Amino acid sequence: MTRRRFYASPASFATSRVTLDREEAHHLRDVLRLNVGDEVFVFDGAGREFRCRIERVARRTKGCAAGETILEVCEEVGAPHAESPFRLTLTVALLKNEKFDWVVQKATELGVSAIVPVETRRADVRLERGKNGLKNDKEILPRVARWQRLALEAAKQSGRAFVPTVHVPRPFVDVIESGAGVLFSERDGENLRDALSRLNVMRSDETQTTRETELTALVGSEGGWTDEELTRARDAGWRIVTLGGRTLRAETAAITVAALLQHLCGDLV
Repeated sequence: MTRRRFYASPASFATSRVTLDREEAHHLRDVLRLNVGDEVFVFDGAGREFRCRIERVARRTKGCAAGETILEVCEEVGAPHAESPFRLTLTVALLKNEKFDWVVQKATELGVSAIVPVETRRADVRLERGKNGLKNDKEILPRVARWQRLALEAAKQSGRAFVPTVHVPRPFVDVIESGAGVLFSERDGENLRDALSRLNVMRSDETQTTRETELTALVGSEGGWTDEELTRARDAGWRIVTLGGRTLRAETAAITVAALLQHLCGDLV
């Protein structure tokens, strides 16, 4: 039987009880029509999942919920699917909303640990900046909140108890200088297996249990990278990788990269 899964933040757990927020309570009561005594599962987004029993369901009063939906925590259980030991941070050049939405959903399903939007020279989206040069929070924060919610829903659907963090967009230079990884380019790159071998993150034997490793992968925009960006990445120690001879759309490249890396370094077999 498929688990009826709900999300509650770690702060929502109090001893042997957990309280669902309004959106999750609505799904429990009005969509699945569950009631007191029914068994459900609740994950906290940080890797833990619990078998619970409904103790109280918020009542509806003239279209509004009254009271709280409270569940009794019976025991901690494993998530439907274990987390990959490969911790992948997927950094992707800013794309138009529907494209980036899709990347967040599918990357979460593929097991990434974090998603970082990146401002590049040829990115599809330009963030407005004020006189002080800072990003316009009124523009970007609602987007980040939306992406985080999409990641949560994708984690719920795919059986993960861990929800990857979707960070606020970062400038290309900040990402490059924060630590080396693998940058995927349509040109001037090496073979992926060679790059992973040099970074010592690829599985050496498909029959062995995958060891815990981590990596940051950077995928560009439809317009590709400028010569200056590639040079700065190389100088900072990044491996430049090219995937075959076909030109992929940016969103396709991002998901292809996540799948390939999980297969070569993680638990996607």
